[in-house]
Amino acid sequence: MPEGHTVHRLAAALRAGFGEQRVRTSSPQGRFSEAADLDGWVLANAEAVGKHLFLAFVPDASVDAGAPVTRYVRVHLGLYGSWTFAGEPGFATVHAIGAPRVRIGEREEGLDDGDVDWRRIVPRPTTRLRIAGPQGLADLTGPTACEVLDAAGRQAVIDRLGPDPLRADADRRRFVDRVLASRTAIGVLLMNQDVIAGIGNIYRAEVLFRARLDPTVPGRDLTRGMVEGIWEDLVPLMEYGARTGRIVTTQPEHRDIEARIVERSRGTRQNGDEDPDVVPREKSFYVYHRQTLPCRVCATEIRSADMAARTVFWCPRCQTVRSRRATWTREHPAAPWALAPERSERP
Repeated sequence: MPEGHTVHRLAAALRAGFGEQRVRTSSPQGRFSEAADLDGWVLANAEAVGKHLFLAFVPDASVDAGAPVTRYVRVHLGLYGSWTFAGEPGFATVHAIGAPRVRIGEREEGLDDGDVDWRRIVPRPTTRLRIAGPQGLADLTGPTACEVLDAAGRQAVIDRLGPDPLRADADRRRFVDRVLASRTAIGVLLMNQDVIAGIGNIYRAEVLFRARLDPTVPGRDLTRGMVEGIWEDLVPLMEYGARTGRIVTTQPEHRDIEARIVERSRGTRQNGDEDPDVVPREKSFYVYHRQTLPCRVCATEIRSADMAARTVFWCPRCQTVRSRRATWTREHPAAPWALAPERSERP
């Protein structure tokens, strides 16, 4: 399932391709009949909240997004959903985003991998929603959820979610307070979208390694500083993911140490794996899919176990039960390499 950074990247791509334009909407599959009601409306905005995507449609460009007439298409990709783009040169900042069965992270395969005119591309029979604008189109297939909401319905979904580290309006105090009040293990809490929105299994494992924290420690046994440190570390890591389409959590000085992961049958894939300039997946993680391999930092064997129906990965030496915040992320901050230059230079 795509983590939150992927949905933010998707929202940016949809804004760039269709923002404030009148679009055609249809459901070739026939399972989203509401698409006909929005056909010819203007896509006023696209935003992500955790793993949820909201597309704001208004009947005319003169209507502000958020007006009572605004309708929101909520999409949750789930395990198998994906968006695929095609259009004029420069139309889309990505070719495809989603969660194919055999890959992790993003898939970059366009609908028009050849010289086919995008206007002549026939939608797949499984296309739940097609959006077509003056410069290109986007097809949605296989989502867990695709529905139309009014403003109250949109807000009800958002109110159920925890704060999203990638949103400017996120209140990290809600996250901190929920963790400190819970007897549940921090490794479980980080996967609970009601506690913090957008975190998946990779970020969960990696941020706990960087926090030097055992994933089984109950939330109430942590200090406020420890939980705030997790949030502060997640923000630049996820911003890097939203900007590049890749999850990378390793410090540059550690990437060449034990540069291996435990591959599945088709491998752990990320957007841009074929690009020689990106951090390869073998160098991207400290513990995720590195069970049985030596830790990059201390050489102890990485372990894995089931935790709330998901696999958690950790280093038993680096990650311990702690009484105070570790200094590791202060000594090895992500911001200098993870944030865009103009962001990392801010005081």
